[in-house]
Amino acid sequence: MENLILMGENAKKAAYDLSILSTKTKNNALALMAKELLDSKEEIIRANKIDMQEAKNKNVSETLLDRLYLNDKRVEDMATGLLEIVKLPDPVGEIISMWKRPNNLQIGQKRVPIGVIGIIYESRPNVTCDAAGLCLKSGNATILRGGSDAINSNKAIVKALRNGIEKSGLPKDAIQLVSDTDREVAQKMMRLNEYIDVLIPRGGENLIKSVVKNATIPVIETGTGNCHIYVDESADFNMAIDIVLNAKTQRPGVCNAAEKLLIHENISKEFLPKVVKALREKNVEIRGDEKSKEVVDDIILAKDEEWDKEYLDYIIAVKIVENVDEAIKHINNHGTNHSEAIITESYKNSQKFLERVDAAAVYVNASTRFTDGSEFGFGAEIGISTQKLHARGPMGLKELTSTKYIIYGNGQIR
Repeated sequence: MENLILMGENAKKAAYDLSILSTKTKNNALALMAKELLDSKEEIIRANKIDMQEAKNKNVSETLLDRLYLNDKRVEDMATGLLEIVKLPDPVGEIISMWKRPNNLQIGQKRVPIGVIGIIYESRPNVTCDAAGLCLKSGNATILRGGSDAINSNKAIVKALRNGIEKSGLPKDAIQLVSDTDREVAQKMMRLNEYIDVLIPRGGENLIKSVVKNATIPVIETGTGNCHIYVDESADFNMAIDIVLNAKTQRPGVCNAAEKLLIHENISKEFLPKVVKALREKNVEIRGDEKSKEVVDDIILAKDEEWDKEYLDYIIAVKIVENVDEAIKHINNHGTNHSEAIITESYKNSQKFLERVDAAAVYVNASTRFTDGSEFGFGAEIGISTQKLHARGPMGLKELTSTKYIIYGNGQIR
């Protein structure tokens, strides 16, 4: 605990220094961090091989191994991600609005850093780099706590990033890694109210629930992705199949991958066999309700609890619905407020779906895989918020800031 308190104290000091830096100074630090990543590429990949071997020894699934894996290109992509953050507008110091009161007080609202951001996450080492870069550009210090499965990779990445920060002349404690992966340490971190201003969990359902339940620090919940694609009666079949395949199979282990497929009953007999064939060619296991099993008899019958489940694997569950209203009702009952899509040629149904589905991102005729900071033009992201307070959807630089009021007077008293 003493070590966490010391980390918190150091982060607080670093956060103050970061909050008053110029954009040019922060961008210089990010460029040096990127250079150090590339210079340390071999060391990072060696560390990652240790994590990969330990994960294989534990019989971790292929999709989760993919999230953990680093190679030359992925390390280079992390460095490129930092350089992309350099190009992004700095939100800190932006005057959002300014107005004058009848007493001649001039009141403005200014964007400022949050302070110290704690991030608890699982097996994706690229999160370490994205989070550190976004926090630094937005003027925040960060305390990172990754999972035990990526600890060697994370240590090597953070070492490189801190070297880059130090070479830029900024406090290296702007980025700190909790190297003890014991759950008790994570729970203590969740209660460091005096030092951490907000906590962001990134990972599976169990991790997020644990943080929400145990944290006394304010939490921005980055939810799991039980994402649906609804194929409406008027859908273009070829488009629908392309979107379903992309959303399910491009990277099945990520939170914006499709997990459920809803099909209008009037097209189910024609469309379902086609999409099942296409999915099986990509080695996807098909589960479904009784109606879908009547159309394709070798579909595995889904259990009731599966409609709420995020598979993160080459598995999808199919349900046949009466109409768009039943699809919306099912999504709002079983979805996780992440990303939902309708495939339709009906303007009326598309607008109903956009208006009534409760999710951070709602799509018409596009894959849910686009719910991503870079795809939205935000650069890298800190996570995808599925809650409604402060931030919702992909969280870029602006979502890592708060505001304060600035008031100019000339002697006014009340």
